[in-house]
Amino acid sequence: MTDQVLGHYRVLEKIGSGGMGEVYRARDDRLGRDVALKVLKSTLAHDQDRLHRFEQEARAAAALSHPNIVAVYDIGVHEGAPYIVTELLEGETLRQRLSSGPIPIRQAADYGAQIAQALAVAHEKHIVHRDLKPENLFLTKDGRIKILDFGIAKLTSLEVSDDSSITDLTTQTKSGAVLGTVAYMSPEQLRGKPVDHRSDIFSLGAILYEMLTGQRAFAGETEVDTMTAVLKEEPSDVPLVRQGIPESFEQIIRHCLEKEPEQRFQSARDLAFALSAVPGSTTARQAAFRLSSGKIRGRLIWLAVAVVIAIAGTYLGIHLRPVPPTYRRITFERGTIYSARFSPTDKSILYSASWNGRPADVYSTIGDSLMARSLGYTATQLLAVSPTNELAVALNIGNAPGRGAAAMLASAPSVGGAPREVLDNVSASDWSAQGQLAAVHYAQGHARLEFPIGKVLYQTVGWISDLRFSPQGDKIAFLDHPLPDDDRGSVRVIGLDGHAIASSEEWQSEQGLAWSAKGKEVWFSATQRGNNRAIWALSLSGAQREVLAAPGSLTLRDVSPDGRVIVTVDSERVAMEWTGADNNQVQDLSWFDWTIPKDVSNDGRKVLFEESSEPAGPHYSVGIRKTDGSPPIQLGEGSGGGLSPDGKWAASVYPGTPQRLILYPTGPGQPIQIPVPQLESINGGFARFLPDGKRVLFTGNEPGHRRRTFLIDVTGNNLRALTPEGSVASMPSPDGKFVVGADATPALKLYPAEGGEPRLVPAGPAGYFAAQWSAHGRSLYVYRPGEVPVSIYRLEVATGRMQLVRTIVPSDRAGVVAVAPVITNPDGSGFAYGYDQILSTLYVITGLH
Repeated sequence: MTDQVLGHYRVLEKIGSGGMGEVYRARDDRLGRDVALKVLKSTLAHDQDRLHRFEQEARAAAALSHPNIVAVYDIGVHEGAPYIVTELLEGETLRQRLSSGPIPIRQAADYGAQIAQALAVAHEKHIVHRDLKPENLFLTKDGRIKILDFGIAKLTSLEVSDDSSITDLTTQTKSGAVLGTVAYMSPEQLRGKPVDHRSDIFSLGAILYEMLTGQRAFAGETEVDTMTAVLKEEPSDVPLVRQGIPESFEQIIRHCLEKEPEQRFQSARDLAFALSAVPGSTTARQAAFRLSSGKIRGRLIWLAVAVVIAIAGTYLGIHLRPVPPTYRRITFERGTIYSARFSPTDKSILYSASWNGRPADVYSTIGDSLMARSLGYTATQLLAVSPTNELAVALNIGNAPGRGAAAMLASAPSVGGAPREVLDNVSASDWSAQGQLAAVHYAQGHARLEFPIGKVLYQTVGWISDLRFSPQGDKIAFLDHPLPDDDRGSVRVIGLDGHAIASSEEWQSEQGLAWSAKGKEVWFSATQRGNNRAIWALSLSGAQREVLAAPGSLTLRDVSPDGRVIVTVDSERVAMEWTGADNNQVQDLSWFDWTIPKDVSNDGRKVLFEESSEPAGPHYSVGIRKTDGSPPIQLGEGSGGGLSPDGKWAASVYPGTPQRLILYPTGPGQPIQIPVPQLESINGGFARFLPDGKRVLFTGNEPGHRRRTFLIDVTGNNLRALTPEGSVASMPSPDGKFVVGADATPALKLYPAEGGEPRLVPAGPAGYFAAQWSAHGRSLYVYRPGEVPVSIYRLEVATGRMQLVRTIVPSDRAGVVAVAPVITNPDGSGFAYGYDQILSTLYVITGLH
């Protein structure tokens, strides 16, 4: 095929071949880059169903953006043969590398962690590889490992030549139920049972074993022997001992290779986290193995050498190398953890969690064991634990405490019993050493840090979280978030008189804070980009340092006086889905892992969204995507707002400095910048066009004032307030006369666009948000944010009558804590919705400094 042109790809040379087809180096003449062009066998094209599935899987693979997954650029068909275009890699496959022997421990752990992190990204998008093996892993020249053939692996089968080894076979039934290479397949895959992400974890365990030992975990002379080994036998530990593999690494591998999926690591992120803690040195078991295989004289010589080495190693290890931290997993159920504290009076750990979709509850471990019991505080979040083991809790929070969500503060005994209500509209609290409560109290449009309750030490128009007294009791540290519904912000330390002591730089995402054991630093979890938080330390002089970074997102929960640390490893994503005429037509429209719907075009064919994950950058991204699942189009930086009536422009708020409105063309054209220097801040996500397309409404606040909604011409002129302070509005009616919104009360109100007193929507449905106006302007589509599942109603604005339109349930309910926002088009024929999915695991870490 050399010199042929496929689309705009000019074939340069053949670089490989296999059972799926042939691979060529090609030149992308349009973008001027070399790519890998894999031409699959033409037999695929004769099966239209398989060809359709190939296209679907290739689309899904193209949506995976991760440095350890080969990037998919394009697909097509040439002379009846499908082809796929990917990035061109330089290096060798893992199979080629293993031909020269085992891989060193540290490098194998690093490769394994890279693979696990990439699998975590794929699994969160509901993509399972199902054919992981050394042939599908590529080692690049810069030390990275990349997963190949996502999406293709389960649509193609390997033809076996006469000289093929049985362990190279790929088996597939006619129904497609069994796929994958026999030696690396999970037991459930071999049995033809349903396969999920845990099958990939089994395959990775087999690959890790082979990387460390140079031998396959499961092998036999015949296919049946190999399958029997996978189903019934355990890999030999002799090769692991011979190679001096640390026992902790061996335990990780065996946990991956459990026969039952429920007994394995339940997520790739958990596996990546465990691999990050693997020590690189050999253990005493290596010396023991060698001792047992030598002669008596050799034993004595080697024993003497071993003693000398051990003494020297111990001395050097103590004096020259820090002891690596150790990790102990505390929770094993599937769900979300909201807070955790060490008990000050015993060895137990108290935490609040929502398991398996149930409402949040408060649990306590039984001593230092892994057994836990419920304290019976249903729909309750733990906020703090006093020196005498009394609890501060938030009542009636449902199963999803939101960012800055206010609830009733109460005190409660740690052994269970009736809580005593203290103060309403509180989002955070902590106990002083004397047993007094400090609280973040929402009043008069501000979040107010009060201590004692009633005395304001600090306030903001945003929100405050993670309130903690210093061990000495003379300072309070907290996280200050200047924007509502955004967890960016800074760490602040103040005295009990309210004077500022220290503060950090602004972080894009920050959650979780505690004082260090001696009270000389404030430890917190944050990130400057994306959502994978690490643990950082802030000294009282303002110096910052990193304490711990690990795969996944860490949230610091507590630090004990003896230096033990509680963290949760959180796999959190905001996914976006579209459902058409009925709930059976669901399309995943997520881009990366934090995709928020903002508006739907009038014809229901496009969704404007905001992406605020790591690949989007510190100022987020605005994009637009067709509801048929076509690849998204990135419009620019910012927090998305709404589409213009003709669909040609998208309004956005730029959260950087200086803040401003940006209007992005959805087609050809240049962005329009609208600076608003008169305002102190602008809130992202609320910018909307009026029906005339000449004005934009958005939410912000003037210096020293509470937030409100403003109107401004697209030319940047005629800025004026639309709502009074403390009130916001975001959805203009089709005739442009009213904008629906709310104030401190939970009822919906209609604010006249040209000024005047607002009009209360009859019946005043408490706590409902507007998803859209109906086309005729007589009704609103409304929903209550955070509900799981969420119900959409048509509300008649004249009478207050409500009619159920749709109940929406995310396609994957595991770990879903909220469904919001919900957006629809004027005729209500389709709905775009986001859902917040958090899966947490609690760890105690010892040895952090």
